[in-house]
Amino acid sequence: MTGQDGRARRRGQGELEGQVLGALREADGPVSAAWVQRRLGGDLAYTTVVTILTRLLAKDVVSRERHGRSFLWTPTADVARLAALRMRRLLDGERDREAVLASFVTALPPGDEQVLRALLDIPDPDAGRPED
Repeated sequence: MTGQDGRARRRGQGELEGQVLGALREADGPVSAAWVQRRLGGDLAYTTVVTILTRLLAKDVVSRERHGRSFLWTPTADVARLAALRMRRLLDGERDREAVLASFVTALPPGDEQVLRALLDIPDPDAGRPED
């Protein structure tokens, strides 16, 4: 992957995970890491694809099943869920969650703010349930 100046462009954080998950979601069923590598094209090493798949497995957004000496991979979530996990991890790393959330919400464009407000108005199915 190269930029406009001809030099190799560094992928953004999580970009490759999103591309791998997107490729899996396009598949007709479980696929190998080699299939994902071919699907993405470019200069990705097989070991890089396997590393990304393993990271996605740890995040519980893909599953795998043994197939001979390798694995077949299946998505269990979509790219939106992966992005939400990244957002949650960033939020979990901050001391003042309330300030971070307040800053996030006040910086949203009006359309996104309305979507968030509508989502927050949906009744919580766990409300009123006793804690375990």
